Amino acid sequence: MVPPGWHPVSGDPKPGRGGPPHRITLLSRPGCHLCDDARVVIARVAGELGAAWEERDITLSAADLARYSEMVPVTLVDGVQHDFWRVSEDRLRAALRG
Repeated sequence: MVPPGWHPVSGDPKPGRGGPPHRITLLSRPGCHLCDDARVVIARVAGELGAAWEERDITLSAADLARYSEMVPVTLVDGVQHDFWRVSEDRLRAALRG
């Protein structure tokens, strides 16, 4: 069973990449229009590069809400904060290729 908000890699990672595929996490909250924009970019880039991604609602965690409330959407790559407010498609693609 796939956890809610999880978007697994469809197939194998793209050729030429060593190691496991990167994991992207989108931190969002309901009603966030910037989160909607970020979701589209992340889905597109993750699909192109074979990266799995998940979306996590910060309102379900007091710790996430306290830390990220003023920054959503927040993008994490392999658990490390990568972007906030807006997702740069070029920066995300470069991080996943790096």
